[in-house]
Amino acid sequence: MTEPALLDALVADAVAGEPRARDRLLGAIHPLVLRYCRGRLGRQETVIGSADDIAQEVCLAVVNALPGYTIRGLSFRAFVYGIAAHKVTDAFRAISRNRAEPMADLPDSPVVYDGPEHHLLASELTERLGSLLCHLTPRQREVLVLRIAVGMSAEETAQAVGSTPGAVRVTQHRALNRLRRILAGLFVGEVDEPDER
Repeated sequence: MTEPALLDALVADAVAGEPRARDRLLGAIHPLVLRYCRGRLGRQETVIGSADDIAQEVCLAVVNALPGYTIRGLSFRAFVYGIAAHKVTDAFRAISRNRAEPMADLPDSPVVYDGPEHHLLASELTERLGSLLCHLTPRQREVLVLRIAVGMSAEETAQAVGSTPGAVRVTQHRALNRLRRILAGLFVGEVDEPDER
């Protein structure tokens, strides 16, 4: 994780047009963008590409926006999040317009840890997490993705969603409590069900 002071210095140099600073800046934000895109889109391949492809588009958009970016003391990560949120929204729109069922490409070489069991378990985990997140409000989902998956601070998240840090913390607390209650109910329900053997 890149420290905010180092990130700010990289941003200033990248805006000034230094290629090395731009490359280091992209290296610092790409993992954050990728986590955000995967948190919102999952790891499944869609008609418009994968979350990895959307993350690349976000990074390209950030590079294109750098010459016009004005340093105003605001969080650069929130600026990047804004671009990422728009790209993810565009991806959801494209997915909803296209009803085709894409076929996955065959890998060029065998993947050791990517067998059918791994895919099934990953798919099941993604499905369970998605069904849990559906119990949250859109704002709670957005705050959890930014705070937990992306790793943004409460202040950066507040700036990104147009709120206050205190409201972000309260939203995160309520969302996590709601998920805890749901999980507790699921586990109690599983324990209370009779064995069908």
